[in-house]
Amino acid sequence: MIDKKIFSFILFVGLLVGCSGGIKTRPPRMCLIVGMDISGSFLGSKYYNDSIRFLSHYLDAHMRGYGGMEVPETLFIGPIGGSKDNEAKTFFPKQTFEGQSIPKIAKKLKEIFPKNKTNPYSDFNAFFDQAANIIKDRKLLMRPVTILILSDGRPAFGRKPQKTDYEKINVAGLEKLTRNITIRLLYTSAEVGKNWQTKVPRRRVKIWTQDAIVMEQWKEPNIMIPGKPFKEQEKFFKWIKDQVDFGVRSRRVDKKETAK
Repeated sequence: MIDKKIFSFILFVGLLVGCSGGIKTRPPRMCLIVGMDISGSFLGSKYYNDSIRFLSHYLDAHMRGYGGMEVPETLFIGPIGGSKDNEAKTFFPKQTFEGQSIPKIAKKLKEIFPKNKTNPYSDFNAFFDQAANIIKDRKLLMRPVTILILSDGRPAFGRKPQKTDYEKINVAGLEKLTRNITIRLLYTSAEVGKNWQTKVPRRRVKIWTQDAIVMEQWKEPNIMIPGKPFKEQEKFFKWIKDQVDFGVRSRRVDKKETAK
């Protein structure tokens, strides 16, 4: 015989399904802001095309919620850097890519971020300032925010990068807005990733980096299984969760610490 408590629970769930047509899920809360490095050092690298392909798959998976991936309530995509220092850029909203196929998303990304190897700047600070303005203007102060950056991670100010440039990366404007914010830097190197982790001054902002040689593995046949529909690519979705959307703990890095 079925226990009375179990029977009551089954009956309760059945009533929910019958009255609402299904169990209600929590509405999306996450804000996703994506930045593509358009400086010559990244656009001229062998990772540009791979990063566009990866991003098109990543966006489609998140927007459709495949594999239990979190669907962003708000999504904006914009460039990092260019021909001038501290130059404002256009950020494209979620609707630009929503409902599009992966090839169409990739095509649109290439239109937005065309190859121009002469761009001397990768101005992360200008990008972070615009991201902060989006969070303020859209009243997303209480929402979890993910800032996804596809870049080699090397600060460029129209000259040869220096080690002290990482200490000039300013995320203070973001820290004033929300307590739950994560910067995910993809397609960098182990050395540059370490510099972001240890030299960028911050208190609450969390930083996660992933090396380019690891990122290239996303399309390997043991991860992205050939011939299988994308919505069924569970190994790819798990790889995303483990290697990109990894949960990160905050680590306070003060300016005094970076000077050591």
